[in-house]
Amino acid sequence: MASDLAVLDSAFDHQQQVLKNLARPASRSLGVYNAGLSADAVQKKYGVAHIAKLASNENPLGASPQVVAALEADARFSAIYSDASSAALRDALAADTGVAAQNIVIGNGSEDILHMLALAFLNPGDRVVTLIPSFGLHEIFPRMMGADVTMVGVNARQEFDIAAWETALSTPAKMVIFSNPSNPVGCMLNREGFARIINAAPADCVLVIDEAYFEYCENDTDYPDSLRMLAEQSRPWIVLRTFSKAYGLAGLRVGYGLASHPELVNLLDRVRTPFNINRSAQVAAIAALQDKQHVRDSIALVTTQRKSMAGELAALGFNVASSHANFLFFNCGRPSIELAQRLLTYGVIIKPWREIGYENWVRVSVGIEKDNRQFIDSLKRILTGGEA
Repeated sequence: MASDLAVLDSAFDHQQQVLKNLARPASRSLGVYNAGLSADAVQKKYGVAHIAKLASNENPLGASPQVVAALEADARFSAIYSDASSAALRDALAADTGVAAQNIVIGNGSEDILHMLALAFLNPGDRVVTLIPSFGLHEIFPRMMGADVTMVGVNARQEFDIAAWETALSTPAKMVIFSNPSNPVGCMLNREGFARIINAAPADCVLVIDEAYFEYCENDTDYPDSLRMLAEQSRPWIVLRTFSKAYGLAGLRVGYGLASHPELVNLLDRVRTPFNINRSAQVAAIAALQDKQHVRDSIALVTTQRKSMAGELAALGFNVASSHANFLFFNCGRPSIELAQRLLTYGVIIKPWREIGYENWVRVSVGIEKDNRQFIDSLKRILTGGEA
């Protein structure tokens, strides 16, 4: 029996080594995206009655009632394939944004479009310039294709370092990617800063502007009208947005890209999977676009609670970055993974940051008042040596 197990172990180890040898070198060295923990898993492990899930920047109000009604009405058609072109959704987005439907691409979340962009444009050795700290897939997908990635850090105030961006963009690059407002910091490029970065970019690069959180600052007079400003220059570009945040459809995975030219969409269509957006997601997104009041209510909640949370964190002595999104980024003064583990025992899920140089930083989503209170009170108990 023991000899049989030894043979199985040897075969298992051999297969593992064969797979490593067969894999592309770029894939072997990739980091793994930190998707966070589920509330059910935490509740089961720690036996906490209520979970404050503040790690994934989800909308604490959930989806619009109009979305729920639309999903219920469409459920009987679940055996039928979705429209592979997402034509009705693209038409709805064209009416909402003013961008022609032929210039719109739909993704299974905006990260799906980031994946398409990497597949369509990047070769080994191509240079990509992006932000650090950053949404992990801005780096992971380019590296997956063997691209060289230059990471431009924020400054000491946790804001975009415009001069550093101009320096990084003074040499050739195939693609430039950044989020505005940024994830995970929440800092916002104003119109002047946005213009300086775009004008500094190489003339023959693809500009990728990730606006996953733009709804939370689109009424800010300093926030750039990216579609207008990008249209005034000649580089190809795409602006990424999502239904996951302000619209509350994170579980249905719907993102979209507003592109400078139909040919960019054509290239992405060639590398995307045929039915990448399921019919429920398409129906829900169309319904969500029709309920702007729900979006306004969601933004109002975040704006009020974000200010309160930031104030309480600052009063506890934490360095809190200024945020224009639905989350806060703060230096907890210790390895953030340790703090995150302690908070789990209190039923609070946050996101410890793991990028080099930011291991003491935490991103916490802004939730409903009850969940935010649970987070702050639990944090206070940890700081004073309390036990769960």
